[in-house]
Amino acid sequence: EAIEAYNKALTIKPDYVSVYYNMGIALKGQGKLEEAVEAYNKALAIKPDYVDADYNMGIALQDHGKLEKAIVTYNKALAIKPDYVDAYYNMGIALKGQGKLEKAIEAYNKALAIKPDYVDAYYNMGIALKDQGKLEEAIEAYRKALAIKPDYVDAYYNMGITLQDQLKLEEAIEAYSKALAIKPDNAGAYNNMGIALQDQL
Repeated sequence: EAIEAYNKALTIKPDYVSVYYNMGIALKGQGKLEEAVEAYNKALAIKPDYVDADYNMGIALQDHGKLEKAIVTYNKALAIKPDYVDAYYNMGIALKGQGKLEKAIEAYNKALAIKPDYVDAYYNMGIALKDQGKLEEAIEAYRKALAIKPDYVDAYYNMGITLQDQLKLEEAIEAYSKALAIKPDNAGAYNNMGIALQDQL
């Protein structure tokens, strides 16, 4: 119904840039990613510096698995608005998806330079650092995420895994316990805690 209303608006005013943008959001919400990208492109054809259209198109492309195109689009948004914190953050996720861990960490750091309490940037940086084998730095990133959001279950869980990889079993068990105190139905935390307790014997 929203799409129908937007189409009627466009028959009256075909260069209505906001309508194309809103249509992109509605189509993405329906999972119609290619059509969403098309709508954002139409908005950008009318208004090339429409930074939110670039950013949201990047998300639609990313959700569609088109990571390289998403990164290009985020860079376009950042060229217009250099402090677009979410563009850096999502670029980090796209870069990690490509296995470009160092560049992903750089993007997360840029997001954190703009917004120092960006909890998900710390969390995802932790994952990228762990994937690089930088376990101490990963734990530090998880701790920073938890300092901002003390009930961040996934940060406790992933910190537990990283501590377990370091054979710091007591600390790992503590991290899993904290995850379970927040989310008692976390089967993975119970499983990993069981392994850690067994390894302590």
